[in-house]
Amino acid sequence: MKPDLRERWENGVIVGDGAMGTYLYNFGFPVGISYEELNLLQPEVIGDVHRRYIDAGAEMLETNSFSANYYKLSKFGLESQVEEINRAAVRIAKKASAGRAYVAGAVGSIRGGKRVNVTDQELTRYYEQQMAALLNEEVDAILLETFYDLGEMRIALGRARHLTDVPVICQFAVDQVGRTLDGYTISDAFGMLLGEGADVLGFNCHSGPKGIMSVMSRLGGPLNVPLSVFPNAGLADYVDGEYIYGATPEYFGECSTAFADLGARLIGGCCGTTPEHIAATVQALAAYQAAPLREGKPLPKPSETAVLTRSAEGTANGSSGNGRIPAITELVKERHTVIVELDPPRDLDIGKFMEGAAALKEAGVDALTLADNSLAVTRMSNMALGHLVQAELGLRPLIHIACRDRNLIGTQSHMMGFDALGIDHVLAVTGDPARFGDLPGASSVYDMTSFEIIRMIKQLNEGVAFSGKPLKQKAKFVVGAAFNPNVKHLHKAVERLEKKIASGADYIMTQPVYDPELIVAIRQATAHLDIPIFIGIMPLASGKNAEYLHNEVPGIQLSEEVRRRMDGLQGAEGRAMGVEIAKELLDIAMEHFNGIYLMTPFMFYEMNVALTRYVLEKSKPKAAHLSRS
Repeated sequence: MKPDLRERWENGVIVGDGAMGTYLYNFGFPVGISYEELNLLQPEVIGDVHRRYIDAGAEMLETNSFSANYYKLSKFGLESQVEEINRAAVRIAKKASAGRAYVAGAVGSIRGGKRVNVTDQELTRYYEQQMAALLNEEVDAILLETFYDLGEMRIALGRARHLTDVPVICQFAVDQVGRTLDGYTISDAFGMLLGEGADVLGFNCHSGPKGIMSVMSRLGGPLNVPLSVFPNAGLADYVDGEYIYGATPEYFGECSTAFADLGARLIGGCCGTTPEHIAATVQALAAYQAAPLREGKPLPKPSETAVLTRSAEGTANGSSGNGRIPAITELVKERHTVIVELDPPRDLDIGKFMEGAAALKEAGVDALTLADNSLAVTRMSNMALGHLVQAELGLRPLIHIACRDRNLIGTQSHMMGFDALGIDHVLAVTGDPARFGDLPGASSVYDMTSFEIIRMIKQLNEGVAFSGKPLKQKAKFVVGAAFNPNVKHLHKAVERLEKKIASGADYIMTQPVYDPELIVAIRQATAHLDIPIFIGIMPLASGKNAEYLHNEVPGIQLSEEVRRRMDGLQGAEGRAMGVEIAKELLDIAMEHFNGIYLMTPFMFYEMNVALTRYVLEKSKPKAAHLSRS
């Protein structure tokens, strides 16, 4: 007989299961169907997934009922089968478990971070209906997961506590900002939920291990309250029509002990995880000895006013224009040319951004490039900041344009605005899917591919609108394209690059490269191309940063040597080693390319000030030689 769940996590770490939805997707079940209906149509398939996780060592199964509520099922005409689908979910899990694991009734957020027209009264009714069905089959716990708002979580928890005294696990989907979408700090949110009857507090989905670990570390744990973590297998990459997750089982297992050290007593996986990830977690925790919960720190009491504050300090104003200077594509033919990326802020305080831009201008950068809500995380408009950089600092802005956020109308309007502001250098990118950003309820537009947006921007240079109608004058855009060389088959990536050039790309900017041999390989593979390539270099900020980039961020791979050198380093020591490694990469890059593209980690612009000066100092002998010839 299994011990009571509360007793079990008091004395050790429980390993949960992994993903259901993405695992079924990998089995060939398409997006757009109700996976919960499979409880009735193909129960043997759901049972097989549960058994795979049991065989991997999972001690807790989640029922296949995440979206089995009235509102979500009504999208498929299944709203009359809420009870039947949920009860079947429990029976399937219990049969697969055969007494070897706890079974938690999975209940997902209904609003899901979206501004859907569902009232609080309707939420109360829908949650009670679903949880009653799960409880009628005697689940061991209720697991409330992937909630973005504290308000909705409190409604669900309230219904659970009205119906039962079984353990209730409350999990938010948040990123490194560490706040719910309705503005509460995680500490405040957890404190309120604990006072309202939650047994376990935690996180799942949305972020990979590093993102969740970052939020957990702010709690000052381990706490005297059990925490749960079910991360994704890193960030998803969309490749050839499929979502690919990069975090390996080995990396996932390594992270599990770090989670346990931070107070996690329930560890499993969410999107992209597989039985292999769970097996690695089980192995990593096999000998782990958890300290008694009572020795942990108590959660601080919620603040009286838990609101999201905004700072408008540092707003810059003034006017001046930058004189006409040669295009990036002209400069790079003559000398080493440096472009530095500095991310716009996530809040309204632009002080540090402008400070960094000014320091980089002083160091001698040729352009400052600003991403367009990279990783689908909401940031200040790069158009507005680009104008300030140009007007106040006399520094050329190079602006990213993502296909994700604007339809054809919005994109042409956006480009016309850039033309009016005199911003003429842009980089066309596809953009990461909105569902993986900080507003998962937002829509990804994708009216155009990266090939099409390049062609249509160049069409404006001919004085022709996207609609085909003539404009009264011609634009003067210099359009760049992105290139990811961190792939298994470099020649295929180059073939895709050739299509972007055929669409009208004037220059290329690569993803960060950390392998000197790859830099040489890129030079050889692109020698036939007649447009400039800017090699991407992003200095590493710490050992944790290195592992996060290698394991969780699509398109970035670090060599074993780089990971070894960064291992365990943090703070100033980590940044110093990151700059040293970047200089070694620059030594190779500058032999083969005139274009250098530096990316700034975590607004540590001082690192790229140093690297910019290194490039310019190192290129002086070449410039002197050119002046004599």
